[in-house]
Amino acid sequence: MSEPSRVPAAQATRDWWRGAVIYQIYPRSFADTNGDGIGDLPGVAAHLEHVASLGADAIWLSPFFTSPMRDFGYDIADYCGVDPVFGTLADFDAVIEKAHALGLKVIIDQVYSHTSDQHEWFKESRASRDNPKADWYVWADAKADGSPPTNWQSVFGGPAWTWDARRGQYYFHNFLSEQPDLNLHNPQVQDAALAAAKFWLDRGVDGFRVDAINFSMHDPLLRDNPPAPDTGAPRTRPFDFQQHIYNQSHPDIVGFLERHRELTDSYGGRFTVAEVGGPTPEAEMHAFTQGQGRLNSAYGFDFLYANKLTPALVKKAVETWPDAPGTGWPSWAFENHDAPRAVSRWADAEHRDAFAAMKMLLLMCLRGNAILFQGEELGLTQVEIGFDQLQDPEAIANWPLTLSRDGVRTPMPWRADAANLGFTAGKPWLPLGPDHADKAVDRQTSENSSLLNLTRGLIALRAANPALRTGAMEVLTADEALLVFTRVADEQALTCAFNLGKTPLAWHPAQPDRFRVLAAVNGAAPGSLPPYSGLVLEQIA
Repeated sequence: MSEPSRVPAAQATRDWWRGAVIYQIYPRSFADTNGDGIGDLPGVAAHLEHVASLGADAIWLSPFFTSPMRDFGYDIADYCGVDPVFGTLADFDAVIEKAHALGLKVIIDQVYSHTSDQHEWFKESRASRDNPKADWYVWADAKADGSPPTNWQSVFGGPAWTWDARRGQYYFHNFLSEQPDLNLHNPQVQDAALAAAKFWLDRGVDGFRVDAINFSMHDPLLRDNPPAPDTGAPRTRPFDFQQHIYNQSHPDIVGFLERHRELTDSYGGRFTVAEVGGPTPEAEMHAFTQGQGRLNSAYGFDFLYANKLTPALVKKAVETWPDAPGTGWPSWAFENHDAPRAVSRWADAEHRDAFAAMKMLLLMCLRGNAILFQGEELGLTQVEIGFDQLQDPEAIANWPLTLSRDGVRTPMPWRADAANLGFTAGKPWLPLGPDHADKAVDRQTSENSSLLNLTRGLIALRAANPALRTGAMEVLTADEALLVFTRVADEQALTCAFNLGKTPLAWHPAQPDRFRVLAAVNGAAPGSLPPYSGLVLEQIA
């Protein structure tokens, strides 16, 4: 078998973000300081030491912008404002200042696909067909029979067109009707989006996660989407019945991304990562990150909705991103604010603690950036939310067939014996997990063998070893339960072996006397991989 290419460490590590560990904060559920039951920016600032203690390189803040909160901040009414529920611009500046003092970079969301229908741009656009912003959103005449211009369906259910009597036209929305799509084909709209990005760059942010970027441009010819073949998978929304060829993913998106990269590069050391969803996003992810003139990275969905973690899944995901000139850099996450907790998806209750430790080692061993969602370092489980307590508009609309996103968005448990686990002095906006007290930060900090302390050690391991941080990766074995791969950079060569199953495995490195154990979880050792265990071996001369 050929040896993986060796990437010079100096070249691979010159960008701070390459191989970084990024900690996602969902502000609404992180920490509340004013007792209204909703997390806020002062709460973020107050707990940044926790993130710094993990050894993370950066935080990613989910939206905190001015919004009517129909989609909890992804419906933006002012790109350059902070919603009062989260605080003020001064509070955001305090987060930046404290994060930088702790050595943490700050990444924030940018949403260029759509705004809130309460945004001043949309209010002006809908007023008439000839105002200065008439073409800032996607408007179209009805068909002769009054029906919508195309058959496009929205992600959250129902047609992607809503009639507006002010203009006597339909407007397009890939998501909620309260989230009209911007017409990013319009150069003026691009200029306005870039001006918003510049506003935050000037305030000191270190990069952007670009939300739903593949939804940001439509087919101007307004052609109907063809039907999707029936794969046998459950289809709970009209959206699932179509191939999404014309309502999204227009090839001109890359031109806007090149303008965006030119802006961020002018500030130096900034990082950009694309969120690209869908059943087959790989081509777009590569297009959006190709070469040196587009986004730095793309955010993989390979693991976020997978029902099972398998060697084949890992192999397929990482081999999509070869260490080749012109290919972008991947970012991996097992959990986020939209996807259910991985330990609840991938392990039964009896094995969740062991599984959480193994999956943390695996995440830290993958080639690419590692993104942790708040509470993942604690092993938090998915919380069951009853219909009467649901907040998620998609789950409410499609109840009970769409899994609620609320179950992963529940409040962070800080102190096991405190009211509301230290999240708020008021009533939490979502209920806390019934088993989350035992996983609280204070309790795990005092337990040497806790997942929290293991995570700190594994992040330090990744930072200290160039092969883990930026090295090339080659999968050697990916059978039913055994996963073995190498990580190589400069003169360091590592072999990583994992048992993703419930049955013990015998596994021996080819030349056991030429390796030393760099890390092991759940009793793994050369020759023996217990259930849900992992091992990192370093080659010695």
